Amino acid sequence: MEDLSKYNPEGSLLRKMQLRMLEMLTAVDKVFRNNNIQYWMGFGTLLGAVRHKGFIPWDDDIDLCIMRSDYKKARQALIDELPDQFVFQDSSTDKYAFFNYARIRDTHSKCDYPHFRKLKEQGLWLDIFVFDTVPSSKALKFVDNIYRRTYHETHHFGDVAYSSPLKKWLNKTAGYVLHPISLILFHTTNWIGKISNTQYVGRYGLKVDRVYRTEYIFPLCELEFEGHRFLAPNNWDAHLREEYNDYMQIPPENKREQILDLTKVEIW
Repeated sequence: MEDLSKYNPEGSLLRKMQLRMLEMLTAVDKVFRNNNIQYWMGFGTLLGAVRHKGFIPWDDDIDLCIMRSDYKKARQALIDELPDQFVFQDSSTDKYAFFNYARIRDTHSKCDYPHFRKLKEQGLWLDIFVFDTVPSSKALKFVDNIYRRTYHETHHFGDVAYSSPLKKWLNKTAGYVLHPISLILFHTTNWIGKISNTQYVGRYGLKVDRVYRTEYIFPLCELEFEGHRFLAPNNWDAHLREEYNDYMQIPPENKREQILDLTKVEIW
């Protein structure tokens, strides 16, 4: 069997990053549990918990998920109760946070990533993705094609992504014109999902049209991750198969991707 510890041996930069992110995860878990906020490990973090009992060896981020109905309460609790080393970040706390979800940032590290350079905090992060009730994957995809683009343009994406002033002006203008329409579609889709008692949830803003069965997520259970226990979907097997199919299969080396260039990460 292949030795995957070559990716994150003890003392390596990646392992130091993972351990710092684990500190962030335990801090967020404490805040959420103290405030009765439901969250669950998602995507690569959930996969790592099941397949590796911790981080996927080459992984360099953490993914948590919450429902939008809990988001306002979660935001305030995290702002008020996180340890000083970690800060909450979304478009309400940093105008250049163009992403349509929240991040917890570590203030004792820095990631030299082009789209981060105008953010107040640019350290290692933990993602908190916000899920909505949706009627179908087609509805999610249709609305998201407009909502995602206009949200980005009305939240300063162009200020960090475009070098051409003309391109920035054209995209921002189109974004401001179309964003009210996208909000109507967004709220209408959520309303339809709720009144039709749909069994699906999905996330907007990330060019993803996959939906997930709520019966696989709730009620939540606990899984081990790096020697700790965190909340997870109750039918994690079915949920992971929705996302990855044969999720226990280790991908080939050319598919083991990292988000960050580790040569541009500082941690202290």
